[in-house]
Amino acid sequence: MFLWNWILPEVAHAGKLNYWQALGLLVLCRLLFGNFNKGGHGGHNGFRERARSMRAKWETMNDEERAKFKEEYKRRCGGWRHHRNKE
Repeated sequence: MFLWNWILPEVAHAGKLNYWQALGLLVLCRLLFGNFNKGGHGGHNGFRERARSMRAKWETMNDEERAKFKEEYKRRCGGWRHHRNKE
């Protein structure tokens, strides 16, 4: 709340927040972006675990499986970069 009230009214011409508005914004952000299950389990460990799992999976793939994975990745994610560069 203090950070919002210090920066955004001047920079983005946003109104100041009271305590209840700040709490509502926090809940809304957590609903939209997750983090309710973060708890006290070490912060970003969930991301690290997923990254380790993906690395282990990648290392066990053969060349054909890796090529298939790369093609699927390009199909799902590569188009966005291509589309963005056209604009």
